[in-house]
Amino acid sequence: MAYKYIAKAWKKPSESFVKELMWHRAIIWRKQHAILRIERPTRLDRARNLGYKAKQGIVMARVRVRRSGFRKTRPTGGRRQKRMGVNKFKVAKNIRLIAEERAARKFPNLEVLNSYWVWEDGRFKWYEVIMVDPMILPDHPIAFQTRRVFRGLTSAGKQVRGLHHRGLGAEKARPSKKAILRRREKHQRK
Repeated sequence: MAYKYIAKAWKKPSESFVKELMWHRAIIWRKQHAILRIERPTRLDRARNLGYKAKQGIVMARVRVRRSGFRKTRPTGGRRQKRMGVNKFKVAKNIRLIAEERAARKFPNLEVLNSYWVWEDGRFKWYEVIMVDPMILPDHPIAFQTRRVFRGLTSAGKQVRGLHHRGLGAEKARPSKKAILRRREKHQRK
């Protein structure tokens, strides 16, 4: 019953007690390390939905990642390309996947189960990553999968690869390779 009220408060943080609470927490979080193991999740309802249980073998980590558009440094030596190639860069990963990968590198003996957004300010975003220890929980469904975050098998990885379902009747979120080739051939014939 309490999960319902927690979820409702986090649905619109600016209209509930969450905004003021997290404003004070963010001041403390900025001074902490970028990747930090935590005792319990900040958003208990979200963590439980994604597979968290308060038992041995399941570990939580809070990861701080930078927030903003991707920019490259201006070329200093050699030929300058016409458009410079500095601003408006888009990377193939989303920030949540980057947070999961950093947590997996920090804790190499754990497997990433899932992650969720916690808070953001002008400079940073914070995600909490749920990880499983395969040595303590060998019967867990992901215990036999190795390095799943680096193979794009987590929820964030599947989202980047375009494999999340859009609607209830949708089979996949992107056309097949054959469909793309057919479309290209069709445009070349015109």
